[in-house]
Amino acid sequence: MGLNETPSANRIHIGFFGKRNSGKSSLVNAVTGQDLAVVSDVKGTTTDPVYKAMELLPLGPVVIIDTPGIDDEGTLGELRVKKSRQVLNKTDIAVLVVDSSTGVSPEDRELAGLFEKKNIPYVIAYNKADLLNGEQKPGSDKEIFVSAKTGYNINTLKDKIAAMSNAEGDKRRIVADLISPQDFVVLVIPIDKAAPRGRLILPQQQTIRDILDTGAVAIAVRDSEYRETLEKLGRKPRLVITDSQVFEKVAAETPEDILLTSFSILFARYKGSLETAVKGARTLETLKDGDTILISEGCTHHRQCEDIGTVKLPRWIREYTKKDLVFKFTSGTEFPENLSGYSLVVHCGGCMLNEREMKYRIQCAVDQNVPITNYGILIAYMKGILDRSIAIFPHL
Repeated sequence: MGLNETPSANRIHIGFFGKRNSGKSSLVNAVTGQDLAVVSDVKGTTTDPVYKAMELLPLGPVVIIDTPGIDDEGTLGELRVKKSRQVLNKTDIAVLVVDSSTGVSPEDRELAGLFEKKNIPYVIAYNKADLLNGEQKPGSDKEIFVSAKTGYNINTLKDKIAAMSNAEGDKRRIVADLISPQDFVVLVIPIDKAAPRGRLILPQQQTIRDILDTGAVAIAVRDSEYRETLEKLGRKPRLVITDSQVFEKVAAETPEDILLTSFSILFARYKGSLETAVKGARTLETLKDGDTILISEGCTHHRQCEDIGTVKLPRWIREYTKKDLVFKFTSGTEFPENLSGYSLVVHCGGCMLNEREMKYRIQCAVDQNVPITNYGILIAYMKGILDRSIAIFPHL
């Protein structure tokens, strides 16, 4: 990903839902002005959710999601329907596509009910309006008659979608509210075999950009050069932000009068889960022999040996608790709805998941009374430096 591209996790996710043959894919193509989705008269042409990051005026950067028909049949159909429902967990705005020649079905009503239950803003697009006799009047502000074939009301539909977006109202910052112009901020970034070749990972990119937007000075350094860099700066930095894997080393080399935190902690706060994650980390003290811990990653990167999620964390947790624990692992879109068998969920920072998806996962754990934390916060707790790392947030 280039530094100038808006990451998918920060884009508005717009999901198109509906029955087979309602014209979802045709409407996606009409709204985007591109042939993103395969179109056919055969029912069930879309077999898996299709994701496309793009610019969509007047909204700006978005992810368009075309989903399989919610009425798909058979065993394979049930799996496709399940995938469509999973898309809801990351959908910011929903478009319910209805074949206007047949009207609203029970499946459509069920979908609308799910949108409302999950507080997802939505619009009902009655497609194939070109087949109707005379102009049709929508029954509410949530409805609109459109035609993917002729382009009728497509721009009006796009305006409706834009009006439902609350992106302009999001004033949260990653680190900018903690620093001032001309402050020095040191970012400690290990470059090892697990680091992506030729680029920085997303949280590092986003944090650097937030620092620069504030007018502060971002100083990026490897952990091997950190101590020497600190000595040569000639001025005390306002804040040091470190990768979780070298938290203990960096903490030992950072004077107590310099504020210290991690990318994981900053992003937990940014996504509204810091307090829950801190409480989750402290439940390590209550684990017993035989307890099962779920370690979940939001991305599906190629795992290196000594991978933090599957190798380092289990080892550190066993060493800290002195307990005989069972570890289970998920990655990407895999996340179990039923967490009752787990004593703790340890999630990555979720940089590749949008806010709605991350909140859904956290809420799943909270609703089932299962503690949940993230990699960086758990590591800081086990290394005895969590209190120092969250001292910058006095309300915790």
